[in-house]
Amino acid sequence: MTETDSAAALRAALGARLVDDFTVTDQARLGVFGEFYRGKVRDLYIGSDEIVMVTTDRLSAFDVVLGSIPCKGAILNAITVAAFESTADICPNHLLDCPHPNIMRVRRAEALKAEIIVRRYITGSLWRDYQSGKARAYGIDFPEGLRPAERFEKPIVTPSTKAEQGEHDEPISEVDLVARGFVERDLLEQAVDVALRLFARGEELAARQGLLLVDTKYEFGLVDGKLVVIDEIHTADSSRYWVADEYEQRFNSGIAQKMLDKENIRQWLAQRGYLGEGAPPDIPYEVRVDLAVAYAELHGRLLGSAFDPSTTPPPGDLYAALGVA
Repeated sequence: MTETDSAAALRAALGARLVDDFTVTDQARLGVFGEFYRGKVRDLYIGSDEIVMVTTDRLSAFDVVLGSIPCKGAILNAITVAAFESTADICPNHLLDCPHPNIMRVRRAEALKAEIIVRRYITGSLWRDYQSGKARAYGIDFPEGLRPAERFEKPIVTPSTKAEQGEHDEPISEVDLVARGFVERDLLEQAVDVALRLFARGEELAARQGLLLVDTKYEFGLVDGKLVVIDEIHTADSSRYWVADEYEQRFNSGIAQKMLDKENIRQWLAQRGYLGEGAPPDIPYEVRVDLAVAYAELHGRLLGSAFDPSTTPPPGDLYAALGVA
């Protein structure tokens, strides 16, 4: 099979899985594991010590759920599990096991009320904030004359508050996170230090696969008073990735980078005037499958193995995997 044939087969297989649109779980069947909470992308069943975390195919952009992307949940889970394993020496994480491609069973943690976002390049929301003058909210003195996709000499940290579903995360400085009582200073300093080390590891692993880790968000919690990484890490939802060998030419020419992450859909929405307020545009089938293909390509590059929808157990199997069929 040629590369073109292989790409066409992947697209067809992903498109076929969109028909099975996996966006919700059966609360009656999974409620035995704990109290139900629906996040933007994940359905959580929260027990006293553990959480059954189901990563659905829901698409969230600008903090709004906008339908689904085929096999997105399984791809995100696979990348997260691999990233947790490759960074466990830097900081422990909440993962216990992964009994199904869409499930992570994790330790329950007391989540920090902030997201630690590390950036190596100026793009996305930071570029928009920089242009509008809103980037001052981060307490960083950005130089004038930066260009889109320009690389920072050192990674920077631009935190945000952690919003509930239906609300928007708020840009905030490290100083204000402490002053407004979101997190204690010593704990924030520890989280930022860990985030920068996780990012350095992520950059290293991405570079081996011909990718640039552009930016990423980390979420942390406390288990028995100790800091752990929670949620997801280094995925196409929580991070931006560009193709490394195309960066310089595209940057010098002022054209968009080749992206293997959710920024594809953010830009598609922004071009149609949607930034999270008002009624979102309908996302066509072709655009959904395009994004699924980008996620699958990232899976292949980061994990060294192609994502094959045809051999990935369907979400309906998750009940049997948890013994509640």
